[in-house]
Amino acid sequence: MQYTLDQSDTVTTPNGATLYRIRYVDGTRGGYLQSTANLDPGSNARVYGNARVYGDAQVSGDARVYGNARVYGNARVYGDAQVYGNARVYGNARVYGDARVYGNARVYGNARVSGDAQVSGDAWVYGNAWVSGNAWVSGNAWVSGDAQVSGDAQVSGDAQVYGNAQVSKPSHSLALGPLGSRNATLTVCRDSKLGVSYVTGCFFGSRDAFIAAIGATHGNTHHGNAYAAAIMLADHVVPAFGSEN
Repeated sequence: MQYTLDQSDTVTTPNGATLYRIRYVDGTRGGYLQSTANLDPGSNARVYGNARVYGDAQVSGDARVYGNARVYGNARVYGDAQVYGNARVYGNARVYGDARVYGNARVYGNARVSGDAQVSGDAWVYGNAWVSGNAWVSGNAWVSGDAQVSGDAQVSGDAQVYGNAQVSKPSHSLALGPLGSRNATLTVCRDSKLGVSYVTGCFFGSRDAFIAAIGATHGNTHHGNAYAAAIMLADHVVPAFGSEN
């Protein structure tokens, strides 16, 4: 939709850039842009509310950015995607298809959110991660590295999915906690390189490496036995990559 930028209604970003209020041709007041390069005037895309798009970021297609959302850096939001609430999309991130990013969620780096995927709550998706299909990432979950969350998968709570995780079903990841002396969350995921990966605190590695680390750190103690029980449960829930028909 065609629009102009109101030079009399401005805000300043944390890095000192000046943003201008959008005035659409139908009289509607929109959000804020640094320049017309941030919102394709030949598209049906809209930025409204107190949303701000700046830097080299662009919103196009039929996308919507609203609420207090921010899109900046080299990010792109397009298709029928929506970014709203207090969400932030930045870096080289891409949000497209019918994807939704909202709440206090963050999508950044080279991350992708596409299809009908939703990222919400205080979740972060970053690195080279890709969330697609009907997947949901919510709560305080982190998806990063080269991880892919797709299909009908749901990643929530304090789960951490990264490395080369391949999560396309609810059974492809398991988050358990609090465990150990730090009351941390243990996340077990189907992984294309490790078969199954284990993540907790500063540890990331294979099942065998995790068993060795637990034995060396906790031995036959309450914490060690709790971790052993978690491993047994994960063995029955999370299939190793390549083991499914």
